[in-house]
Amino acid sequence: MEVILKEDVDKLGEMGEIVDVADGYARNYLLPMGLAMEATEGKVQQARELRRARQQERAESREQAEKQASQLESESFEITVKAGEQGRLFGSVTTQDIAEVVEDRGYEIDRKKIELEENIKELGEHKVPVKIFEDISAELNIKVVGLEDDEE
Repeated sequence: MEVILKEDVDKLGEMGEIVDVADGYARNYLLPMGLAMEATEGKVQQARELRRARQQERAESREQAEKQASQLESESFEITVKAGEQGRLFGSVTTQDIAEVVEDRGYEIDRKKIELEENIKELGEHKVPVKIFEDISAELNIKVVGLEDDEE
């Protein structure tokens, strides 16, 4: 049975794609879950238009992501934390802390897309990768500085 996907379905296809699936899979899963609709002539044309619109939307999103990546890489973000004498932090700098500092500057990033292998536990400058869009990433310049005694 040919169906038109209404949403991306893992290992099957993307929204707007026309795919041939087993009748039972279509009737028992895809159609009742609202993931697909039967492929009729009118709906096929509608699917083509949906696909064209989605491709244009993705191209625009990619362009914005590339622009944001270059802007993020050109900036330096500073995080002030309490630290001991040897530069070890009391606690650590997490993806949440980084996301908050970046968002304070007006950028929208999801903390889950910050690819920090381990929380930052030392003062200094750190390069932190962040995934912006499918295959577009940027490296954030994070400077962790210690809190002065009189600032406590």
